[in-house]
Amino acid sequence: MSEPVRVVVVDDEPLARSGLADLVRRDPDLLVLEECGDGRAAVEAIRRLTPDLVLLDVQMPELNGFEVLQQLDPEHLPAVVFVTAYDRFAVQAFEVHALDYLVKPFDDDRFTAAMERAKATVRGAALGELSRRILGLLEQLPAASTASKRFLTRIVIRVAGHVFFVRTADIDWIEAADYCARLHVQGKTHVIRESMAGLEHRLDPAHFFRIHRGAIVNLDRIKELQPYFKGEQVVVLQDGTRLKLSKSRRGQLETRLGQSL
Repeated sequence: MSEPVRVVVVDDEPLARSGLADLVRRDPDLLVLEECGDGRAAVEAIRRLTPDLVLLDVQMPELNGFEVLQQLDPEHLPAVVFVTAYDRFAVQAFEVHALDYLVKPFDDDRFTAAMERAKATVRGAALGELSRRILGLLEQLPAASTASKRFLTRIVIRVAGHVFFVRTADIDWIEAADYCARLHVQGKTHVIRESMAGLEHRLDPAHFFRIHRGAIVNLDRIKELQPYFKGEQVVVLQDGTRLKLSKSRRGQLETRLGQSL
């Protein structure tokens, strides 16, 4: 007998959330790991529990469903079934990218069909393809959704009781360092207590790009891309730093730069 598909349920409306969780529990092939009432709790739970499937409400305060996904590791996204009140853009976007969704109110048959597809995706090891579809959706969100967002322009650095600031424009690249991040700034390094996912979400995507799970680069510092092993590529920065470009991120980098690599 197959292991149950592990599920996190996310909805900011308590009744809707408990109703969703109850529907999940009726299916012996599904296991509810946690119920979350807001986007920040969802990010924490998904990182901690690494569920197979997330039922994710789109319209939530502070962090909406799309912003929750943007804070997760793009190379290890769970299967997602979006839950939404009728929203023309959202529904059309999900259909274009072949992503499953539930429009409130939905009936038991629609829910069951969505769960059957989700279970087939998880058990058929098709999560890589699903992740690419989700990333494609996030890349094509309306410009207005990010235009109103205030991105970091300075980062606070604390050293031995002293506080100073680093301008984000001066950062060459950022390196993962356990649960912290190491900023590389004009030959100097500074360690801050911030996750890579958090920084990726708070830095302006017009200037910064996460080339793999362990590195975010300032696009203005890229000097060239060089071939590596078996079709892979290396990003070379102006100071000579060489960083591997993840295969799964190459297409997104092309989209960001507006040209083929």
